[in-house]
Amino acid sequence: AGPTRGSGVCKWFNLRMGFGFLSMSSRDGAPLEDPLDVFVHQSKLHMEGFRSLREGEAVEFTFKRSSKGLESLRVTGPNGAPCLGSERRPKSAQRRRSKGDRCYNCGGPGHHAKECQLPPQPKKCHFCQSVSHMVASCPVRSSRASQGTSPGDEEEEQDLDLVPETPE
Repeated sequence: AGPTRGSGVCKWFNLRMGFGFLSMSSRDGAPLEDPLDVFVHQSKLHMEGFRSLREGEAVEFTFKRSSKGLESLRVTGPNGAPCLGSERRPKSAQRRRSKGDRCYNCGGPGHHAKECQLPPQPKKCHFCQSVSHMVASCPVRSSRASQGTSPGDEEEEQDLDLVPETPE
């Protein structure tokens, strides 16, 4: 007899710790009168990238009885589809994606070069985005440096433009 099949929903999932519990509402296709709790660890989730579950997410799984209770072996979405997971990330993972985090290929936000839909783009200067030179020989950067301003100063000035001036 192989592992038992179950289906139900995610009861709760701790993103930082990488585990939680499933609420099993049917076992081997038969509905249960009272849902049973089944332990789930992130390593058992069938999905790409950061593995997690969202509270209430529909799941199908195989599980076994262990010394600690019921423990999932492989967890998928309905009909074996990948799990959806939580859109939230633990604080440590959020820090890695700062506002300056963008694709090195096209410059777009929300993805990295390896996931970019565009073909490889020509290399650009990181300072002024020109394709005719790299940052080390950027004429715009060197002219700003001789004026005593840095790109950080320009960003601060732009930020100040967003704040309405208040008469004193």
